[in-house]
Amino acid sequence: MRRNSRTGVRAPTTKPSLVRCAIYTRKSSEEGLEQSFNSLDAQREACEAYVASQKAEGWIVLPRMYDDGGFSGGTMERPALRQLLADVEAKLIDTVVVYKVDRLTRALGDFAKIVEVFDGAGVSFVSVTQSFNTTSSMGRLTLNMLLSFAQFEREVTGERIRDKIAASKAKGMWMGGRPPLGYEVRDRKLEIVEVEAQTVRHIFGRYAELWSVLELGEELAAAGITAKRHVSATGNVTGGGQLGRGALYHLLQNRLYRGEISHKEMIYPGQHEAIVDEVLWEKVQAVLTENRVERAVRSDAAAPSLLAGLVRDEDGIALTPSHANKKGRRYRYYVSHDLIAGRKGVGDDGDNRPKRRRSAARRIPATDLEAIVEGRITALFTDASAIDTIVAPRARDVEERRGLVARTGDLAHRWPGLSPTEKIANLQRLVQEIVVTSDAVAITLRSEAILAMLRGEADSQRDDDGETLTLAVPATLKRVGMEMRHLIDAPQAQQNRKPDHSLLRLIARAQKFRDLILQGDGASITDLAAASSVTPSYFTRVVRLGFLAPEVIAAILDGRQPIELSALKLSLASLPKDWSEQHRELGFR
Repeated sequence: MRRNSRTGVRAPTTKPSLVRCAIYTRKSSEEGLEQSFNSLDAQREACEAYVASQKAEGWIVLPRMYDDGGFSGGTMERPALRQLLADVEAKLIDTVVVYKVDRLTRALGDFAKIVEVFDGAGVSFVSVTQSFNTTSSMGRLTLNMLLSFAQFEREVTGERIRDKIAASKAKGMWMGGRPPLGYEVRDRKLEIVEVEAQTVRHIFGRYAELWSVLELGEELAAAGITAKRHVSATGNVTGGGQLGRGALYHLLQNRLYRGEISHKEMIYPGQHEAIVDEVLWEKVQAVLTENRVERAVRSDAAAPSLLAGLVRDEDGIALTPSHANKKGRRYRYYVSHDLIAGRKGVGDDGDNRPKRRRSAARRIPATDLEAIVEGRITALFTDASAIDTIVAPRARDVEERRGLVARTGDLAHRWPGLSPTEKIANLQRLVQEIVVTSDAVAITLRSEAILAMLRGEADSQRDDDGETLTLAVPATLKRVGMEMRHLIDAPQAQQNRKPDHSLLRLIARAQKFRDLILQGDGASITDLAAASSVTPSYFTRVVRLGFLAPEVIAAILDGRQPIELSALKLSLASLPKDWSEQHRELGFR
């Protein structure tokens, strides 16, 4: 047998393992991105050439493009970067390739986060113009040094830009951004657009007459006057919507309309023409100042308006705090907003004749209304049974339940001694709304807010969709003169109350349904409901009330039920079988 004379055998050639390369590109501004070959394309071409040079090592370019055009390197909030990091974590990438390290990030802290993600997935990082790899300690050191200089350069550039903006604004120059309504930019200068300028003057003039941004916004919306519409170089359309309160406040205080430039609380003469003359400008600023003072009356004045922002009339129109001075004495009122604005509508037939004032418009002495609201709330707080109804299903245990009820009574006793600021804070937290009608004041409280306040918890975000409790207080409104309406009485003694006809009808129907069942002729609920011309669910819900405690029925017949007990609330109540529990559940003392 012939022996092989060679001392060794060459090992078969092994194919290099595949290295999946993702190329990331970034450009800070959108300028030039519309070109057929832009900066992102140039970066990608250089990175592809580098990957091609490593073909022998198995490097290939992934087809997915990670391009962030118009995004700063000082933030991580970039869509392509987020997608890149997600794919890295999903093990879809082996190496990330960039043209320069500052394309990935200019912030050292952000870079540390990115490298942590790369290391966790075993992904390396390559910069084609700076020749290093993060898989080695020397590569990391070099990269950190480069990033430190990149961050320093970014901060110095930012300072230089800020200084340039400050110097340019001091000369009255327009420094870019979206021009406001009434102007457009021509040759880097603001020029008046006369059609829009007329709209601006109209807005200023109407506010000077109405004294209300809310009223002004409604009027502008009805007239179809909208915000300025902007179209970007790429065709994106923004603006053009309704002018909201914030936008109107900004517009009314924008010194550009006086031909001025503001910067860091400094005002400089602008190089553009004014739209609003000095007389109208000063008048509007005076009204804005007066309204700010009026709003401050809520808590800073000796006699603040405790219910500001909470009261409405029966048409849903807000009642705004107002006052009058007579012979040195100050009288406070809550007045329907359309009475303050002096608004005159148009007739239903479309003619221009002034429409009559709403019959529901109110002008109510503030002291009387506040006394009613405070009195009813403190009465609720002293009613341990009513408070227990609110607390019981929410308390953590029996001990907390007792403590919360006791704290409510203590708050009721302390209420008269609270400062106006404390009262306002509590009312704003507790009350969802107060509706004043011709014969009642309905106070809607937020149940969760009552519990949170008793527990001493921090105020959570207001939720007007949560469970509520409505306290209805009988009251009488007397007409004085043509428009003056004064709340003159708020009887709370139950002996003067009349039976609630809705409750009486409900009780009568419940007993009728009960008698149908007790007849025992074998008819089903569905058949009985059909014979009574109601749905089965309604029949089932109401028939339970035919078994109410006799004391509860007697109280309803006499009109002695709790004020807050309505027909709807009674029909929806989940009542226990025990009569004493029913008594407590329905709020009877």
